[in-house]
Amino acid sequence: MDTSVLGRPAEMPLDPASAVLDRVPNPHPDIDYLIRFTVPEFTALCPSTGQPDFAHLVIDYVADQWMIESKSLKLFMFSYRNHGAFHEATTVEIAKRLVEALAPRWLRIGGYWYPRGGIPIDVFWQTGAAPATLWLPEQGVPGYRGRG
Repeated sequence: MDTSVLGRPAEMPLDPASAVLDRVPNPHPDIDYLIRFTVPEFTALCPSTGQPDFAHLVIDYVADQWMIESKSLKLFMFSYRNHGAFHEATTVEIAKRLVEALAPRWLRIGGYWYPRGGIPIDVFWQTGAAPATLWLPEQGVPGYRGRG
């Protein structure tokens, strides 16, 4: 294992750059299977106003040799609470950090951002085509429809 926070007290990272993403060995590196993390209460700051922005993130990936350790992922996500960045930068930065830490066979992220100034912004990114044999369910987050 390659962990710094699993099984011990950990401080909240002050910003995403200082957050450590730990990884653990994939128990089934011989097959392609989907791993999904859903972050329904993600929070970051608007870099212009300093006001909070909220999103529902869905991260899907196919591990190669490594999987993300969930406690370190939670701390990484929490590190954005006081970090200012636009929706597009934040969503893609999260995916790129995961790719850097894990070298997965495939990864995609859906960032479903709640409206700010009356306009929701959804951001999607993936590393390439999903493996041909992979069962890939929809992310299950409906587009923003307001109150109706």
